[in-house]
Amino acid sequence: MRDLVRTIEAATPPGRDRAVDALRALAILGVVMGHWLVTALIADSGTVRAASPLQYMPRLAPVSWAFQTLAVFFLVGGRMGAQGYASARARGVPYRQWLGARLARLFRPVAALLAVWAVAAGVMAAAGVGHATLHTLGKLVLSPLWFLLVFAALTAATPLVAKVHPLWPLVVVLHVDLLRFGAEAPAAVGWINVAAGWLVPYCLGAAWARGGLRGRTAGWVLLGGGAATTLLLVLFAGYPASMVGVPGAAVSNLDPPTLAVVTFGLAQCGAALLLLGPLRRLLVRPALWAAVALANLSAMTLFLWHQTAMMAVTATGLWAAGPLPGLHTVPDGAAWVLARPAWLPVFALALLVCRSAFRTYEQGRPGRSRVVREARPDRTVEAHSA
Repeated sequence: MRDLVRTIEAATPPGRDRAVDALRALAILGVVMGHWLVTALIADSGTVRAASPLQYMPRLAPVSWAFQTLAVFFLVGGRMGAQGYASARARGVPYRQWLGARLARLFRPVAALLAVWAVAAGVMAAAGVGHATLHTLGKLVLSPLWFLLVFAALTAATPLVAKVHPLWPLVVVLHVDLLRFGAEAPAAVGWINVAAGWLVPYCLGAAWARGGLRGRTAGWVLLGGGAATTLLLVLFAGYPASMVGVPGAAVSNLDPPTLAVVTFGLAQCGAALLLLGPLRRLLVRPALWAAVALANLSAMTLFLWHQTAMMAVTATGLWAAGPLPGLHTVPDGAAWVLARPAWLPVFALALLVCRSAFRTYEQGRPGRSRVVREARPDRTVEAHSA
């Protein structure tokens, strides 16, 4: 391990902004932890269904504030996308080649996930697993893919949106919500915000790449303005307090995105900018930087397989010991809340097994002496900015 840490440290270019890579890793970790904490699988009369503690205990909504970190990922993605495209143009790399390389690294692990789950669904159906259970499991596996589709679309549009001011998509989100909730427009209008809502932090990241957002003032303005606006929208405009979807809720802040989740994302982006300095100071430590670099190497694998890891632990526990607290029970009280964190290390262990099995689809097949090549932070970060 010490040799690997030294190898990664030696392979890191002196000008590498390690804090940006740390923000990406933290964003992925936030999504994974959030799903594990607010998603429960309940075995009920031979059927497995999904539930959320936020459905039974709305006072836990602040949990979603800590782990809904997609805006930070789009912020960093916009920055790296704009920088990568500008660098490709400077080197004379055609747009099609630049985009193809980024999308291939993004969707190879997706193809592996879909292939495995297609076989698994067929086996479960042949074994007599009910349609309702298959629907529940399939939805948990496939629902995170919307994020990758949106991210891929914004990446493809980088040459067009790299110079768009974040205010313009924010105005679009505002008007869409006015139509949805004020003028009672058809619900389908809200899906415009799937692109416009996530375009706000993506364009903010592109502005950051152009040299904007310098100094701590921009971070404080985004954090304070975004947080205050979100608070006003929740308290006086009827927006839900939860920043993730809640089963059975009349309105979701995330599906499709609302103005509240976008302003909340701006607050998160401001906090991310303010964290850059402390992160840079921490990441001069080779061991911490090695952990960040290695996490980025498998970021998409961890993101894609984290729900599968949770389901594997849930199914194994049910088969081996029957309903267990915090794993199979209804998330409707303090007992579940206290028991659930104990399962997180088990989920993490299962996820590491998935990573070992499927990381080659993200990193390429290892050959001899691949330690240095796989651990190179410059190669890793550039690939994962797609």
